[in-house]
Amino acid sequence: MAARFHRVHGANVRLDRTRTRATRVESFAHGLCFSQEPLAPGEVFLVEIEEKELGWCGHLRVGLTALDPQHLEAVPEYSLPDLVNMGDTWVFAITRNHNRVVVDGEEARGPPREPFLCIERVRIPRDVLVGRSRPGRYSHILDELYRTNVLPATARRSRIGVLYTPQPDGTADMHIVINGEDMGPSARHLPTTRPLYAVVDVFASTKSVRVIPVDYGLPSLQTLCRLVIEKHIVHRLAIDGLDLPPPLKSFCKHE
Repeated sequence: MAARFHRVHGANVRLDRTRTRATRVESFAHGLCFSQEPLAPGEVFLVEIEEKELGWCGHLRVGLTALDPQHLEAVPEYSLPDLVNMGDTWVFAITRNHNRVVVDGEEARGPPREPFLCIERVRIPRDVLVGRSRPGRYSHILDELYRTNVLPATARRSRIGVLYTPQPDGTADMHIVINGEDMGPSARHLPTTRPLYAVVDVFASTKSVRVIPVDYGLPSLQTLCRLVIEKHIVHRLAIDGLDLPPPLKSFCKHE
């Protein structure tokens, strides 16, 4: 599993001791990060935007690269165009409309509601893929906006993932996932003869991101309890009034 950042990163990036949080400490560039390990087919590398910084134009960039970070002579200043120009790299600025390969005859889709995100043969619990607000008076309204994916794609606490799916011709398609919604193939015909690492560029107005671990198995009993409780409350502050153990309350509030 690749659920933390590589030791090799941009000059302005600082990682926490677990290497799951990356913060750009100055300027607006030199924010490149990579996954610690290559991704397995269908494995999503998921990050949550923790901090934003006013005064800069541009947002988070994500993608995949077949370049081994350990063998880079120097980490480029930018993912676009510097890292991409080095070859075997596919990176996109996170927007809702400009990172998708359009398929002829494809129809618009409504907001996703199924408990699992299915991308070809990949099946991922949607609960972990969707961003959530901090518990508060209006959290029930904000949480619905995350679930229906109508907030800006790079809003604070949005969750952005990248993965690849093998194709019959021996290549792979790259998919970007925003708050539990698959944006469709962002790039096609990626080679699978070399390992593919996730790329996260903590660029411009995005200041800090955190890696979110993803469990691909059946939901735990705690998760199932949380889903039931969420269906019967107006907002997460109501959880404090329930007769539940404090650790379960914190878990249900996503703290």
